[in-house]
Amino acid sequence: MSFLPILLLGGTGQIGQLTAKALRARHPDLPLLIGGRNEPKAQRVASALGNAEPVVIDPHADDLGLGDRQIGAMAVLYADERLASLRFAQARGIGHLGISSGIYEVAPEVAIHMQNPGAAATVLGYEWLVGATTVATLTCARPYARLDTIRVGALVDEEDQGGPAVAEDFARLASVMPSVMAREDGAFIWRKGDDARSSFQAVDGTVIPASGFSSIDIAGLAASTGASDIMFAIGTGVSSSRRAGGTKSTEIIIELSGLDAIGAPLHSRHAVVHPGGAAPLTALGVSMVLERLAGLDGKQATKAGLFFPYQVLDHADYLGRLTQEDGQVMTLPPA
Repeated sequence: MSFLPILLLGGTGQIGQLTAKALRARHPDLPLLIGGRNEPKAQRVASALGNAEPVVIDPHADDLGLGDRQIGAMAVLYADERLASLRFAQARGIGHLGISSGIYEVAPEVAIHMQNPGAAATVLGYEWLVGATTVATLTCARPYARLDTIRVGALVDEEDQGGPAVAEDFARLASVMPSVMAREDGAFIWRKGDDARSSFQAVDGTVIPASGFSSIDIAGLAASTGASDIMFAIGTGVSSSRRAGGTKSTEIIIELSGLDAIGAPLHSRHAVVHPGGAAPLTALGVSMVLERLAGLDGKQATKAGLFFPYQVLDHADYLGRLTQEDGQVMTLPPA
């Protein structure tokens, strides 16, 4: 079966190249468009992949400089302040995934979708590592009849800081968001200063100092689980695998509290771990969302609508692919 090409805006960056490789591994004949600001670099990436073409994007043009080229689905892997890619996708009915906006930047994207909600699928991919946190949390929450508290701690190894686009995203978010979102006693609140600081235990039990982060995971998990207390924090340090003498990894610590099926208190701790670090785990989510948007997995392409990644992804398939990459979701002892 032949498919229309997948467009990766920011395809020359670290996450873009890993996403392209993930798609190529699963779909050897899939044509790819590698969008970048540097044409020679885009050409090098495209040549290395095979069946890929470099494209230079014009964000000031309605057609992004692509003319009437047909596209199966697209992802923008950098901050698109003009939302040119989303407007392009909506005008042409192309499934769209963006991963770089902050929670405070959602309104303009939602507004574009609301003007023509039947045009195409739009995925707000700003969840931490594009589905890794939410899919794992919802899976680990199955034994709970009532989920009251969700606490997420993301450990970023100090040797795993990502590429320039990631640095730009965090610098932008830090400069405009002095407060961080949390959910407390059923209300969405904003914390700052000492109130936004916390800590969590890594996989090996090491206490990691952390700062609150306004991840859209908070809003999605609140809506999907009804949990009244949710917080998300990021800590930078040495990952458990590197502390044990191995290579860096990325860790997402998930702590849940609530009631089980017979009304008894239940508490559990879990971790999502990927041995390659944050970028390949992000690329896994991006590539799988694109597969769903374009119907590359043999199922019907995602219909028009506004979605979080966890609503688009097949959770069992995602966890299976995570395992294939030597990642895992593990149960941890009580803190």
